[in-house]
Amino acid sequence: MRLPRLIEPYRPASGPPPQTLARFYLWCLSAAIPVILAGSLVSMAAGTLEVYTALILGKVIDSVIATERSQLFVKNAALLIGVVAFFLILRPLVFGLSSMFSAMLIAPSVGAQVLARLHRHTMEQAISFFDDDFAGRLAQKQLQTSRAVTDTVVEVVNVVSFVAASLAGSLVLLASIDWRVAASLAVWLVIYAVLIRWFLPRIRVRSRERAGARSMLSGQIVDTITNIRTVRLFAHSRHEDRAALEALRYFETKAFGFGQVATGFRFSLMSVSGLLPVILVGGSLMLWTQGSATAGDIAATGVVSLRIAQMSGWVSFVLMAIYSNVGEVEDGMRTLARPHSLPDSPGAIALPAISGNIRFENVSFAYDRNAGGLADVDLEIAAGEHIGLVGASGAGKSTLAALLMRLYDPEAGRILVDGHDVRDVTQESLRRQISMVTQETAMFNRSALENIAYGRPGASLDDVIAAARKAEAHEFILGLRDQQGRTGYDTYLGERGVRLSGGQRQRIALARAVLKDAPILILDEATSALDSTVETSIQNALRVAMVNRTVIAIAHRLSTILRMHRIVVLENGRVVEQGSHDDLLAKGGAFARHWDQQLGGFIGFDQPAESESGP
Repeated sequence: MRLPRLIEPYRPASGPPPQTLARFYLWCLSAAIPVILAGSLVSMAAGTLEVYTALILGKVIDSVIATERSQLFVKNAALLIGVVAFFLILRPLVFGLSSMFSAMLIAPSVGAQVLARLHRHTMEQAISFFDDDFAGRLAQKQLQTSRAVTDTVVEVVNVVSFVAASLAGSLVLLASIDWRVAASLAVWLVIYAVLIRWFLPRIRVRSRERAGARSMLSGQIVDTITNIRTVRLFAHSRHEDRAALEALRYFETKAFGFGQVATGFRFSLMSVSGLLPVILVGGSLMLWTQGSATAGDIAATGVVSLRIAQMSGWVSFVLMAIYSNVGEVEDGMRTLARPHSLPDSPGAIALPAISGNIRFENVSFAYDRNAGGLADVDLEIAAGEHIGLVGASGAGKSTLAALLMRLYDPEAGRILVDGHDVRDVTQESLRRQISMVTQETAMFNRSALENIAYGRPGASLDDVIAAARKAEAHEFILGLRDQQGRTGYDTYLGERGVRLSGGQRQRIALARAVLKDAPILILDEATSALDSTVETSIQNALRVAMVNRTVIAIAHRLSTILRMHRIVVLENGRVVEQGSHDDLLAKGGAFARHWDQQLGGFIGFDQPAESESGP
């Protein structure tokens, strides 16, 4: 049965996630609140019916005692028909409806809604957010938090609403028998509430600590598996095993602490629960001896007391689970609900189609350090101009490209693209008009077709193949095959493209950039992993790709540098020279000194320098 979708799980949230727990829950659940309230009302109706079960049993017993055996079914026909209808029709319908709300309407949609909102917010974080954390830990936090929020809602709807209605109905039923019996239940509820009030905050804290330890363990394991080739190459399996065991021992300690509190909670509540049948049934028996209660009243009181005693154990499990989930939500909230450090400016516009003029005006950036990065860079690149950006490691080459793409904001100065300050346009619209091929190529564990088409989603197969041919990738792609038997462009490339050689990965990345067809092209050591034969053919493709585009080629091979209109030399984050290849050599300055160190077609910038911590 396909139910109508009453919750829109993928509707964007209104604003960023709040920093307080209650408001964070509301942010996660805002689109689902009407359905959650409806489910709670149905669950309360089911809880009320449980009280009617005891009431009906008492009525039946009193009727049996008051009627001759031969006249039982004749005189009580209406009552007995009503009892049958209650147990065979009304009760199953209400409980079935409650289950449908919980399992079919609330749980699936709420889980999808919370995860979608958390993932969307996380994906919009600045690059530095991901640089400072484990990928596995962040993924674990998203899944943990969405599951914990969903479980909290389901348990509140299924159990808290149900039990609240049952207890309220039980008080009313017992008050109709004798106010003293109802008062006994009320006193017991106060004792029960005091125990819960003492234990649950401690469970919440221990759960939060356990969740943090679990996510750190997950991050450690994922980090090791992601870098398994490096582990093997350096023969550090035992080292990684020790690191995993340390994280595991820490998690075990926190899990044991949680278990201690949980055990004390369960033992205390079950001890208190055992008192309830003794108090209520004993009290009703005393009233019966005084003629103030009937046999049916005793039966009804006994059913209510046993049911509440049983529910108290059930509730203790559920409340412990709810507070555990709340602790996990708090743990996830601390990581995932951080405000975006690099948001689009208020009123940011979409960058219109550009010609590719770029200007750096007195730009400084040091990654929050005292040194490194860029210092007072003033540089203009004309639309369609090709520049070679060269310098020692840590000179600021990659930083310049990262600032242009607004992966970071300059600490001083500004960057203009066709006269638009990059901080005044949306980041997505800016990056759509810049293609970049890096030395460390990024591959998804998806098909070769999907990896290339990432440059222009929706591109046809013919367009993808044409781009692959230009990047000299078509032939080797046709020969690919994965473990599932997929071949050619349908072959999955493995995590980070492990099925490919370094040169093959760079050719896939080049094909992606060719397909994107952006007016600005950044080449960051884009052919460094290619042998000279393959590079020669790709240089032809690059020559075509660079036509009518603004090109920034970072620390390229000799063959690429020679074709640049201008070479810009960076030292210690400053522009120290710029001009044509011949002019710079004739000048005998920084470029000429480095040029003397060239070997095998590479520009050798091997001087010691502060490492660059950016992209």
